[in-house]
Amino acid sequence: MKKRVCVLPGDGIGPEIVAEAVKVLDALALPIEYEYALLGGAAIDATGEPYPEETRSAARRADAVLLGAVGGPKWDELPRAQRPERGLLGIRKDLGLFANLRPAVLFPELASASTLKPEVVSGLDIVIVRELTGDIYFGEPRGIEVRDGERVGFNTMIYRESEIRRIGRVAFETARRRGKKLCSVDKMNVLETTQLWRDVMNELAPEYPDVTLTHMLVDNAAMQLVRAPKQFDVIVTGNMFGDILSDEAAMLTGSIGMLPSASLDEQGKGLYEPCHGSAPDIAGQGVANPLATILSAAMMLRHSFGWEDAAARIERAVRTVLAQGLRTRDIFEPGTRLVGTAEMGDAVVAAL
Repeated sequence: MKKRVCVLPGDGIGPEIVAEAVKVLDALALPIEYEYALLGGAAIDATGEPYPEETRSAARRADAVLLGAVGGPKWDELPRAQRPERGLLGIRKDLGLFANLRPAVLFPELASASTLKPEVVSGLDIVIVRELTGDIYFGEPRGIEVRDGERVGFNTMIYRESEIRRIGRVAFETARRRGKKLCSVDKMNVLETTQLWRDVMNELAPEYPDVTLTHMLVDNAAMQLVRAPKQFDVIVTGNMFGDILSDEAAMLTGSIGMLPSASLDEQGKGLYEPCHGSAPDIAGQGVANPLATILSAAMMLRHSFGWEDAAARIERAVRTVLAQGLRTRDIFEPGTRLVGTAEMGDAVVAAL
């Protein structure tokens, strides 16, 4: 039975990198059919909305969604509700995507590309599990007021016990399949809301006696990620902290252009996208790194379709290409061969 994939190329470099991921999927001759739609700035230009009804219908029909990236300075002056990023938040909410999995794996060939010493990051393999439906992103905006002669912005941070419990189970299950270590990150010493986060994680812990649960404040977690990142196995945290920490972890691997992600609902349907942004400054130049998007496609095959062998084949092909010394501009270093977006995609296909 064919699987339907809703493809959302998005903005900036999105169409270029998504094309390479589709090329790799096609090379595997899998029973997949594609339906293309618009999201973000491209959707705004065409329809006036960042998440138009046509895209909503296509995403709901699909078994999984493959996304490039959205946003760019072109749309920064629009009202907030009409900006490209609202399309991304909209599709996450519409599809019930509550769990964002962001693996940060350092390929041995890229150890010297990291800004940290090789001995600090060699062998790095962590997963950040980020909650997507609560926190300040889905709080109640109260706008900007003038108090005592100066502007003051207000927004609420909202966590629901059910949401924390749901993401906690995903994190514990993820840790159980890996190194059985889970670090929960909050800011309970200052933000009373996140005390609820810690309480619920502690309540869940007895259900997973084989997993060791620890807690860390977010500022310390940020420091520890650059001091001794290999102490972590699985990190679970909220929407805002996860957004920041996952980008930090991505740079430990040498380039954010290498990091995939998956956002899942309770049935395993997911939206798959690279961790990086739309990079409008290099859009159309054919120099963007497509590997994060290609690896996101591999995550799609594994998590939404259950095609483990096909997913592993893609991941092995990426490792082969890196071992051959091929590098896009973001990970290039002396002694390697500089290639463009399409050439990197072709190399992965050849390695398959």
